[in-house]
Amino acid sequence: MTILKKLSTGAAIAVTGSMLLTGAAYANEMPGEGVEVQPLKSSIAEETFQTVVVMKALEELGYDVKDIQEIEYAAGHVAIGNGDATFMADHWDPLHADFYKAAGGDEKIYRKGVYSPGALQGYLIDKKTADKYNITNIEQLKDPKIAALFDTNDDGTADMAGCNPGWGCEGVIENHLDAYGLRDTVTHNQGTYSAIIADTITRYKAGEPILYYTWTPYWVSGVLVPGKDVTWLQVPFSSLPGENKDADTALPDGSNYGFQVNNQRIIANKAWTDENPAAAKLFEVMELSANDISAENLAMRNGEKSAEDIARHADAWIKGHRATFDKWLDEARAAAE
Repeated sequence: MTILKKLSTGAAIAVTGSMLLTGAAYANEMPGEGVEVQPLKSSIAEETFQTVVVMKALEELGYDVKDIQEIEYAAGHVAIGNGDATFMADHWDPLHADFYKAAGGDEKIYRKGVYSPGALQGYLIDKKTADKYNITNIEQLKDPKIAALFDTNDDGTADMAGCNPGWGCEGVIENHLDAYGLRDTVTHNQGTYSAIIADTITRYKAGEPILYYTWTPYWVSGVLVPGKDVTWLQVPFSSLPGENKDADTALPDGSNYGFQVNNQRIIANKAWTDENPAAAKLFEVMELSANDISAENLAMRNGEKSAEDIARHADAWIKGHRATFDKWLDEARAAAE
């Protein structure tokens, strides 16, 4: 009986230990259980995909993720710094340096890791016009005759499809118009970028000259392909406003498109990430390639742009990169221990 009692006691201990381990494992699986998350994004619809991938990762960690709220970058940075929202997946560094500083910088905002590296921005024209008139530099548009090639409304100035107010790129463009002496010969057309660039593509297809600003990753360069359909214009020298005024925008190969190479980064409220180390680690280690983002954006441009479509795109990306996705989750869970 004594031996049986000892065996029973040992078995009970083993079972209890197993239950404790199972409970601990469960707790680690869902470190965000019961914690609310409020995502933000800009008015750029094509940034939804990146945001949804982060949201789905947070949900697998147990977080209660709310619907995305749309807000422009400057106000979004302030909301995150003040704790009125949790994260934004598309902070452009260094383009948004002024927004970041004004919202409290490192004291109020968590920013570690790079979500999508190597984003380019700049000015492009159709290759046919570039080759015919040997146009390689934006400064050449100081010449009224060159500028007139891109005049779409007969007002005597070149019409450039530009950047929405509040995105940050508009400030760089406006600075360039002054720095390169283009204020009298180039009109920076602003509004809804998707509508402006759609009109630009229509004019290109009709054989007309085009001048526009764009960025990567984005779908435009999949439709107007640099080197084939269009060509990048260089700038005569580096010139940026605000926090980045002394930065060199030249690329390693010596070309200079007037904008710094940017990294898209996830930013979050620092007080919140201090209390949620699993999410903080997730934000730090997640990474999407520019090619994957551009491919998804092109699918949106081709009509797959509903919320359901974008969620399906995110699910497909996760399924195709499940090992990488799980590694991010494992690192996040480990950080919560």
